[in-house]
Amino acid sequence: MLDANVNCNHSGHVTSDTEERQTWTIGDLAAELEVTPRTLRFYESEGLIDPIRGSSGSRTYTRRDRTRMQLILRGKRFGMSLPEIAEILSMYHGAESSRIRQLERVVSRVGEISTELTARQRDIARTLDELAEVSEQCQAKLEQLRAKG
Repeated sequence: MLDANVNCNHSGHVTSDTEERQTWTIGDLAAELEVTPRTLRFYESEGLIDPIRGSSGSRTYTRRDRTRMQLILRGKRFGMSLPEIAEILSMYHGAESSRIRQLERVVSRVGEISTELTARQRDIARTLDELAEVSEQCQAKLEQLRAKG
């Protein structure tokens, strides 16, 4: 079951109160996940979570919604787009073959993201080196001008 595999909040900490809890209000879930209620409403409007709606319009979030939000937030932190996250979430139907496909897609995308981040890291290091060189050149020129002046 997906919920058993992803049992931590997005900051990585497990709380015993959360483990036993079955439902959350919008405020409670937003506070636990460190997002705004607007964020939860957005992902609901995108069809990624489906809280129970009360007769007054209030939302009640289940463990499934909580788990899906954890996966959504993790995917966003990894740099995944909403369509990619939706694709991965839609693959899960409890069947072993669906879980395998889901995990294969995640492994593939994480590899792609890792490659992209490594390339960006190299670019940043190169840019920092260039900035240091320019700074040294400017500092030397400034000292020359001050010495003449």
